[in-house]
Amino acid sequence: MADYKEAPLATRPKTLEPAEYFHVSPEYRRAEEERGALRSRLKREYQTKLNNPLRKELIEDPALTRWTYARTEMYNHFRPTPKSSLIAGLIGVAPLFILYYVLKTDRDKREQKIKDGTYKRPYRLSY
Repeated sequence: MADYKEAPLATRPKTLEPAEYFHVSPEYRRAEEERGALRSRLKREYQTKLNNPLRKELIEDPALTRWTYARTEMYNHFRPTPKSSLIAGLIGVAPLFILYYVLKTDRDKREQKIKDGTYKRPYRLSY
């Protein structure tokens, strides 16, 4: 950690702060070690279930279950914000008005040229 150089636009992570890293209380270190041990036990249990050649049942991964549930239920928990409303307006509503304006002005100009007699039709059906 002595050779760690900070990035110019980012702050130093808390885990690399010397005052925080070297002077950690024994309770905090014990809690961190317990969490690491629990994580490694769960990982080991999952790997043994996954690599068992005689298994017949489906192995359920809780993280994958939570991820799938979050993906399928995202609209039930959606909260509209000003940013999401602006994006919806720009993507959903604004193109319709822009397309209407472009087509309407083009049609009005063409009709005005036809009334004035200066418009030459590119595709005439009859002569």
